[in-house]
Amino acid sequence: MSANEREALTYAAAGVNIDAGNRAVELMKDAVKATYTDGVLGDVGGFGGLFSLGAIAMKEPVLVAGTDGVGTKLRLAIDRGEHTTIGQDCVAMCVNDVLVQGARPLFFLDYIATGELVPEQIATIVKGVAAACQESGCALLGGETAEMAGFYAPGDYDLAGFAVGLVDREKIITGERIAAGDVIIGLPSSGVHSNGYSLVRRIISREELQLDQVYPGLERPLGEELLTPTRLYPKAILPLLDAVDVKGMVHITGGGFYDNIPRVLPKGLGAHIDGTSYPVPPIFRSLASWGNVSQHEMYRTFNMGLGMLVIVAPEDAEKTLQNLADRGETAYRVGEVTTDGEVVVSGV
Repeated sequence: MSANEREALTYAAAGVNIDAGNRAVELMKDAVKATYTDGVLGDVGGFGGLFSLGAIAMKEPVLVAGTDGVGTKLRLAIDRGEHTTIGQDCVAMCVNDVLVQGARPLFFLDYIATGELVPEQIATIVKGVAAACQESGCALLGGETAEMAGFYAPGDYDLAGFAVGLVDREKIITGERIAAGDVIIGLPSSGVHSNGYSLVRRIISREELQLDQVYPGLERPLGEELLTPTRLYPKAILPLLDAVDVKGMVHITGGGFYDNIPRVLPKGLGAHIDGTSYPVPPIFRSLASWGNVSQHEMYRTFNMGLGMLVIVAPEDAEKTLQNLADRGETAYRVGEVTTDGEVVVSGV
């Protein structure tokens, strides 16, 4: 076959539609710009996002960065065709981590990869990201949508994000001042959040559970329950940091209680969590029952109804609870720091 007889190939013929990408940007542009704060310079579409720290008065400003994804919770969202809430999961997984260091989220960037770019779908995902950024007080400064032809199955995509926050160096929360006897206060989660979904999906598959069915103990179809977006904690936590001496915080993510709490404790210290001190949401009891999952495994995999832990001195415990209550935030005194070097969950 001569060169003249061969089809002239294009990027679009190879599976990458630049026009679809441009269309997606147009559909999401207003939602992105609505997140812009005073520090944002420039407009949507630049090669890099610009953010000025000039107006921020701090003695020694420190940037705090975090990155994460949504994990296999995406599988449920894709299978159900529900793309409106998954963006909040991505933002929450990042800004909550940054928040634990005492940092105020400044800006966020997202990354979406897909086999075939559908502008409306991508815009829906990004609008969810933008709404979560607004609630967290940070700007959606930029992002990337990668159309990777032949790399993903039809309809599949992946979503990850990157958050940057700012804290004065003298106010960084490291956990190094935590001492035995300090009180652990828990803030409720919104549900399963974005960790443990490989186990969740295994339970669903083995037990042949139906996502559109309302099971005993649950008030919504199982799919809706499991796709409840991860809670964003900046609005609850940032005002607290101005009012109380918070010694440490724990974002309960992968690894649950047993792996995450030790990350902030000084060497030799442990923690006792009273599993009866707060209400465990029914979805966790259902998952444990369906999967015959031990309580130790549940507390090592899931947040079990507490997405954020705050550690304060005993004399600051009531002040902390009152501050949260005055702002309409529910919180529980769930445990204390111990000297035994282990995390123990009792009453479960």
